[in-house]
Amino acid sequence: MAGGKETPRQKMIGMMYLVLTALLALNVSKSVLDAFVAIEENIQKANIVQVDRGNGFYMDVKSEIASTKGADQMAKKKKLEYVLKQMDAIDKETATLISKIDEIKVEILKKSGESVDKFENNSEEAIMWVKGEGVKPTRMHLMAVQAKDQYDVPMHEIVGEDLKNPTGLGKGLWDDFNNYRNKIVELTGSYAWGEGQKFEIKPTSINDFEDNMDLMKKVKAMVEKSKANLKEDKQVLMDLYMMLTKKEKNKVHDQEGIHWIGMTFDHSPLVAAVASLSSMQQDILSARALALAHWKSKVTTGEYSFNKIMPLAYGPEVANANDDIELRIMMAAFDSDNMPTVTISEGATVSPENIEYKDGQGIVKVRTSGGNMTIKGTVSIKNKSGVKKTEQWTKEIVIMKPQGSIELPELNVLYRGYPNKVDPTASGYPTTVLTGTNCSVSKSGNLYVASPGAGKEAFLTVSGKTADGKTVQLKKVKYRVSNLPDPELYWGAAKNGEKASKAETRLFAKYPPEIPLNASFTILSWECQVPGASGRPPSGSGGDVGAASGLIRAAKPGSQVSFICKVKGPDGIVRTRAGAFKI
Repeated sequence: MAGGKETPRQKMIGMMYLVLTALLALNVSKSVLDAFVAIEENIQKANIVQVDRGNGFYMDVKSEIASTKGADQMAKKKKLEYVLKQMDAIDKETATLISKIDEIKVEILKKSGESVDKFENNSEEAIMWVKGEGVKPTRMHLMAVQAKDQYDVPMHEIVGEDLKNPTGLGKGLWDDFNNYRNKIVELTGSYAWGEGQKFEIKPTSINDFEDNMDLMKKVKAMVEKSKANLKEDKQVLMDLYMMLTKKEKNKVHDQEGIHWIGMTFDHSPLVAAVASLSSMQQDILSARALALAHWKSKVTTGEYSFNKIMPLAYGPEVANANDDIELRIMMAAFDSDNMPTVTISEGATVSPENIEYKDGQGIVKVRTSGGNMTIKGTVSIKNKSGVKKTEQWTKEIVIMKPQGSIELPELNVLYRGYPNKVDPTASGYPTTVLTGTNCSVSKSGNLYVASPGAGKEAFLTVSGKTADGKTVQLKKVKYRVSNLPDPELYWGAAKNGEKASKAETRLFAKYPPEIPLNASFTILSWECQVPGASGRPPSGSGGDVGAASGLIRAAKPGSQVSFICKVKGPDGIVRTRAGAFKI
């Protein structure tokens, strides 16, 4: 770069390039590189899952061939063998491309100075753990890579010099990936059943599209123009093609026409480049599993395919002690590769992305409301021909109020002349009923108001009413009946016994914070006294003590001012309350 034949300008450019390279290298933090390592590790594990998933479909067909015997089953056996032959062809194409991608990984690791010749499984110091076999990719351990932030080698080896027209290994990778897409679609959609049943599809390359909707439209048109078995294979052929399709030319940082290879591997750190290659292997293995699953479904009896079963038990959501309930138990069969689609049209609002699909079921989480709920919607599933079957569903939910019960029996008290608020719950019943003995009960909004009589005791009884109108007594509680507690006297903000301001002109009678009752008291009259003051003590009605202001202003600081008041509460009882305040 700085040879003797270079001009000063070229040397300067070379020096700037070195500085830029160093800055870029410093810009990739260890945490970011470790994140790429973690991502790649998860992708590798997911790839193993996809391999095993596809192998399961393959072994199912192989096992069925072994168990299909006798002259009367020759036709079935021949069909199974044809399916297995197609599966083998798919696996051959898959294994070839998986191996080529592994070779690119090894090449960029080797040229980055990493040791890739020795395999040592589960060793923290070794990069190469398990050699790839068939469709299973080589198991690697990127945490052992020393040059994690090396980006020059992946860029040079995979992309080359032109981001718009890759010339490195990426050019061949792009061609191989697209050829695999077309080949797996062809192997899935081209076959012959018996006499005269011949289907064929020759996919063309679609790598230019606006968005997924545009891609789906173009792929659909291509499939529908083919001689494929549109009744049974149309949807899976579209899905296979789309999951293996990447947009060739892209806009990156205001630059048009950047190739997907250039966009993906441009200045990509070594571990990120390997992760991108593993992600491509995941696309391939997922497509392989889908294709094998579809081939397996062709030799499964019935309109719908099933590969798993699970027990289901249904019963009432609400039950009470000593009730007779009915349980319905069944064995449900479902296809783990063909989950239903669930919608909600009434009774709740749930967005489609918040519906979880597991074990052949759509799991919907809704927030219950105050009253009983009726939720309605649809559930759909595709048969082996790709035709969607939709049914309506309805679910009734009885909403019960969640509750716990903690009681302080010594504090069970009802106050005369006061609207005692009561919140009863009859758990397990749709309707709660509250009644009283020596106590009138009335409904007020969501609560009850209990008003006790003249006796010393009263009883409240909570009952539950069933849907058919039957009332069941659940609990009866005894309460002591008392008059309301006496209020405290306040001079402005100062409570009896506290220091007050001479400027205050209002008296109040109310409960302090430790008495949690919402009762209002009215001051009927008052009389003010100051020790040592001559003359008749001033007095007045209501809570305004302005008539005593002259006496209060004349009092010395530290003097005690006393008030004696007549106070009336909501129970109609007139109480005499006194308060002493320092000024």
